Amino acid sequence: MPDADLAPPRVDVVYYLRMRDDFGDRVKIGTTQNPRQRLAAIAHQELLALERGDRTLERRRHAQFSGLRYPGSEWFRTAPELLAHVDAVRGGVQDPWDAHARWVSEALALRG
Repeated sequence: MPDADLAPPRVDVVYYLRMRDDFGDRVKIGTTQNPRQRLAAIAHQELLALERGDRTLERRRHAQFSGLRYPGSEWFRTAPELLAHVDAVRGGVQDPWDAHARWVSEALALRG
């Protein structure tokens, strides 16, 4: 049983959020240690995927999809190559929160 006094384990994730509005169909690629709190603060319609990783991975994803990026933002135009990447990240997991719960559980188990 986990010690109630211990802070929750740190599990950094890169998130992919989808928004369809007057600005178009777009995807935000960002990172956080606390996805539920962070995502609650960002307007979006769909959580597409969570990918385990930190700012280094986020920067790589921004570079990977730089040709789709809206200038001065973390939002990217939806395109087949970005959606294919999101599908690969999901790895068949339908609910991204299931993957996050598994990562948190694994991090807790490593504490002993």
